Amino acid sequence: MSERWLPQTDHEHAVMRVLTSIRAVSDAMERMHSGMKDDMDMNASDVAALRLLIIRERQGRSVSPRDIAHHLRISTASTTKLLDRLVESGHVERRPHPSDRRGRVVVLTEGARNVFFRVFGDRLRAMRSVAMEYDETELGVIARFLDDLCGAMDPED
Repeated sequence: MSERWLPQTDHEHAVMRVLTSIRAVSDAMERMHSGMKDDMDMNASDVAALRLLIIRERQGRSVSPRDIAHHLRISTASTTKLLDRLVESGHVERRPHPSDRRGRVVVLTEGARNVFFRVFGDRLRAMRSVAMEYDETELGVIARFLDDLCGAMDPED
């Protein structure tokens, strides 16, 4: 039996080190998100929807129920139930779309934003502190690598 899957060259060793580190980051993210879910007394889909809203809000982009369904890869019926839960718990509001009066957008409430950053703020600051140790060129390479990796792992996104 061939042991070809084992790294043979220095480059292959470096690739394996990066892939091992990615696995460790993925595990750490999973633990962090699980902790957030518990801290916020929500299920994983609810927290993922809030994360999407936070990210899009920072980008100045609105979020429709359809965007949430696509991002979470759930049906529109499941999205409706998810949004009903988040509205009832006071985390989000449904509002008319600013340019399409037939459409709706989903926005975070101030309370949800505050809770999210209370729960997640320390972790965000710690991650930002790590990133600040790298110069712009290094960060550009890291961002390009992660974007390419996401595209390889999840080509539909």
